[in-house]
Amino acid sequence: MKSSFELALERTGGNLNKIDDAKKSKIAEIEIKFKSKIAEAELAAKERLLKARGDREKIEQIQSDLDVEIASINSKSEREKNKIRDDTDTSA
Repeated sequence: MKSSFELALERTGGNLNKIDDAKKSKIAEIEIKFKSKIAEAELAAKERLLKARGDREKIEQIQSDLDVEIASINSKSEREKNKIRDDTDTSA
């Protein structure tokens, strides 16, 4: 399984080699922050799923809402990481 760093390296065509250790650290912090937000969203959804037990429509809505929330969190994470990458490109 590839790490987030390796996947990002592939997406940028290897441009991460130009990022210094401080910026790599910031990117790692962002990943940790947003992974925890996803975990919080999943836990909240599990609690709602337990309460909705037996109500198929509510369960589907909760799962759909969770998918949207996770996509939003991932999008925000990528924007923050791209800001750091863009700062690197302009300073190089």
